[in-house]
Amino acid sequence: MSGEEEYIGMLDRAYSRLPKIAPKRVGRFEIPEVRHMIIGNRTFIKNFKQISETIRRDENHLLRFLAKEMATAATIEGEQAIFHGKFNVETIKRLIESYVKEYVICPVCRSPDTKIVKEERFRFIVCEACGAKSSIRGI
Repeated sequence: MSGEEEYIGMLDRAYSRLPKIAPKRVGRFEIPEVRHMIIGNRTFIKNFKQISETIRRDENHLLRFLAKEMATAATIEGEQAIFHGKFNVETIKRLIESYVKEYVICPVCRSPDTKIVKEERFRFIVCEACGAKSSIRGI
């Protein structure tokens, strides 16, 4: 058997092991539209849980970030987050986008398929697409 025939045989075996249906590519990464409401001196994000699930982050981590950036107290009740103070939707959107840029999107390949990993006292964002590991600041 020549080298070329051996190569073609190995290539055929590799192709036979590939999945028959190509995985579906998810479209552009989109953050759900913020549904908010202001009642008295409190701001409610009605779809907070949906937002945290879409970006694949712990809702408490996202809540801590937003509360710190808005310099206010916040709590989670069911599907919604409640912030003390009046905040407009543009401010909330901008802060969520800032969170996604810093704690979700891979700085190397720009993929949203990442997870936060804690090693000793440090936290890293690990990309599931390219394998990059980048340090992130604590909240």
